[in-house]
Amino acid sequence: MHQPNIVLIVADNLGWGELGCYGGGALRGAPTPRIDALARQGLLLQNFNVESDCVPTRSALMTGRHPIRTGCLQSVPAGLPQGLTRSEVTLAQVLSDSGYATAHYGKWHLGDIPGRYPSDRGFDSWYGIPRTTDESQFTSTPGFDPSVAELPHIMQGTRGSASENVKVYDLESRRRIDEELVDLSLAFIQRNHATRKPFFLYLPMVHLHFPTLPHRDFAGRTGAGDFADSMVEMDHRVGQVVDEIDRLGLADDTLFIFCSDNGPEFRPPYRGTAGPWRGTYHTAMEGSLRVPFIARWPQKIAAGQVSNEIVHVTDLFTTLAALGGARIPDDRPIDGIDQRDFLLGRTARSTREGFLFYIKNDLRAVKWRDWKLHFFWEPEVNEGKGKLESPYLFNLTRDPKEESDVLAFNTWVLQPVLRMVQAFNDSCKTFPNTVPGARD
Repeated sequence: MHQPNIVLIVADNLGWGELGCYGGGALRGAPTPRIDALARQGLLLQNFNVESDCVPTRSALMTGRHPIRTGCLQSVPAGLPQGLTRSEVTLAQVLSDSGYATAHYGKWHLGDIPGRYPSDRGFDSWYGIPRTTDESQFTSTPGFDPSVAELPHIMQGTRGSASENVKVYDLESRRRIDEELVDLSLAFIQRNHATRKPFFLYLPMVHLHFPTLPHRDFAGRTGAGDFADSMVEMDHRVGQVVDEIDRLGLADDTLFIFCSDNGPEFRPPYRGTAGPWRGTYHTAMEGSLRVPFIARWPQKIAAGQVSNEIVHVTDLFTTLAALGGARIPDDRPIDGIDQRDFLLGRTARSTREGFLFYIKNDLRAVKWRDWKLHFFWEPEVNEGKGKLESPYLFNLTRDPKEESDVLAFNTWVLQPVLRMVQAFNDSCKTFPNTVPGARD
C-alpha cells in the first residue's frame, strides 16, 4: 500500500476560539492567515476532543488508550516517576516498524528518564523539552534553588544512544525554541524527501503554553501583547512547514494535521478563549474538551469541509497507524477508532458516538451524541461542587454553555451512557489499569 508522509503539529493550550478560522484571529488581536488557509484547503473539525491537560492528551495520542489505562494522569515534577511505561506501544513505534522515518521536535511530557525519552519510544531523533514549559521560569524566579529542584534543560537524542542535555531551558530559550523546532523539522523533511522514505514528523510546539513569550522577532508585532504576538508567531511557524512541504512537491503525498493538546489556559495574564464553549483545560467543560483540528491532504481530503462530528484524540493513533500500514496492538484495549472513512470523505459520519472523560482517577463526564452527563461539577478550575448526588445533563446543541440541567426530562439518556461506562469498567477488570508512577 502507498504510505503517506504524516506531519502532525500540536499546539499547546490553544483554545477553540483563538484562530481566525474558529472565530478568533483578528478579534483576539492576532490574525492567523496561514492556519486559516490550511483550514480552507481541507477539513476543519468543530468537535475534536482531547483530555484534561498536557500529559493525558499526549499519552492518549501516542497509545490510542485513555490515560486512566496507562497511568499518565497528570504533570509530575522532575525526579518523580512519570510517563508511559515501556510496556505501552507508541504511534512512533508502530510507524517505525512499518518503515517510516520518525522525528519528535518539541514538548514530550511522557517520561524524563532513560528508556522513556522519545528516542527510546520509536522516534529516530528528538530535540525539545522532556516536561513542561513553565519550568523555563525557574532560573528567573527569586529564591530558586537548583540544589533541591532540578535545573530544566532542552535535550536531544537519537535512537540507540543516550539522550543528553543541550542547554538550560530559561526564558530566553523559551522565546527561541519554536524557531529551533521548525528549523529541525524542515531539515528532517528535506532529508527524507531526498531518500524517498515515508516520514512521520511529530511537532508538538511550545506555543501557547505559559509563559507565553514570543520570539524577539515577533515581540510587539501586534500591539496587543505577548499572547497575541505569540499566536502570530505560531501561525508563521506552521506556515513555514506548509511552505516546505509544498516547495518540495510533497503536498499530495502528505497528510498534514494541525491541532491542539488542550483547551485554553486559565491563568492570567495568559488566559485564552474557547469561543462559544465554557471552561478551560483542567475542567470537564466543552471549552476543555473541544480544540482546533485541521487536516489537509490534497486529492484525498476535499477542500473547504467543516464538520461537527465527534472525533477523539485516541482516534489519531488508530487512524494514522492504519493509514501507514502499521500493525495495531491486539493484546490490550485500544480506545481509538479508525476514522479513515470519515477523514477521507467516504462517509459523512464519524464512527464514534461518544467517550468517557476522566480527570486523574475521577470519571468527570461522559459525552454521547449531543448530550453531556456530568458526575462532578467544576466549571472553573478549583471552583465547584465536587461529586454530584444527581448528575447534570446538558444538550450541547441547545445549551452550548452547559447552563441548564435537563436530566429530569431526559433520564432515557442514562441508559446508553451508563452502558458505555459499564463496558469500559468491564474492560478495565479484564485488563487492569497501570498505576500512576509505575516503574518499568
